[in-house]
Amino acid sequence: MEEPAERESRDHLRTRSDGGRAAEYPPLPEPLRVPVYDNHTHLEIADGALPLTAHEHLERAASAGVAGAVQVGTDVTTSRWSAELAAREPRLLAAVALHPNEAPELETRGGLDAAIALIDELAAQPRVRAVGETGLDFYRTGDDGRDAQYRSFEAHIDIAKRHGVALQIHDRDAHDEVVSTLRRVGAPDTTIFHCFSGGEELARLAGDAGWYCSFAGNITFKNAENLREALRVVPRELILVETDAPYLTPVPLRGRPNAPYLVPHTMRFMAEVLDTDLDELCAQVAGNTVRAYGSWAEGLAASARPGTADEPTGSA
Repeated sequence: MEEPAERESRDHLRTRSDGGRAAEYPPLPEPLRVPVYDNHTHLEIADGALPLTAHEHLERAASAGVAGAVQVGTDVTTSRWSAELAAREPRLLAAVALHPNEAPELETRGGLDAAIALIDELAAQPRVRAVGETGLDFYRTGDDGRDAQYRSFEAHIDIAKRHGVALQIHDRDAHDEVVSTLRRVGAPDTTIFHCFSGGEELARLAGDAGWYCSFAGNITFKNAENLREALRVVPRELILVETDAPYLTPVPLRGRPNAPYLVPHTMRFMAEVLDTDLDELCAQVAGNTVRAYGSWAEGLAASARPGTADEPTGSA
């Protein structure tokens, strides 16, 4: 058996910043009878005692009733890795972007425009179905970095609209500013609040605008009543589910690595919150996801082999 460090060097781009943990991946949950999709995950990040490869993640996901995922980039390197992998793996689509916290540093180095141009190029690829995660994050970035975040966010909105793909929004401590930006420059036809973090008010606003709200494992956390209140008011046709893996592992598995195959825990919890039939909710969410991103079966490279996921190089 390979040591984790040896696997990571070939199969991942980075290790979770608070990783190095000895935690093992949780057991496979009871599979969903109606498959869904994880619409936001980071398979390039190694986590846990023995990190899983993208192929291993997807095999487990299929066994749990998770038919596919959207692999999300946060900088040029991870975006390119995501696009290359999705081009060959039928169970993956890609999202490409510069995370809002990347923008100030790139601006300081004089590299923001070049990085945005590379994201624009990647967004033209047929298996890249979203620009994201992009947006505003005022939790880690102070006042001096906000202009760069706004400039990057607006450029990403333009890219999504020109290429006709979805926009995946990262919104942290910036609800009003994100909404005002979308209204000012015009939101893409498909706009998604990744890892929805607002409450009932933002959920109603998003619903009125026709924006999707994507819920992650943190909706199961004890202190997340605001997310449960939001879920109850989002129109069913605008609900999505995600992991944001390896982060936000749902209860009762907190403290262990997250992965797409754990989506069933979140789906079952959401069905309980909504007091609705699980199979019906899964069918609704799966349909919503395909409507937002398009078919997972389209746009594969001619050399793609079903069920394989040879890892891309990730070179910048």
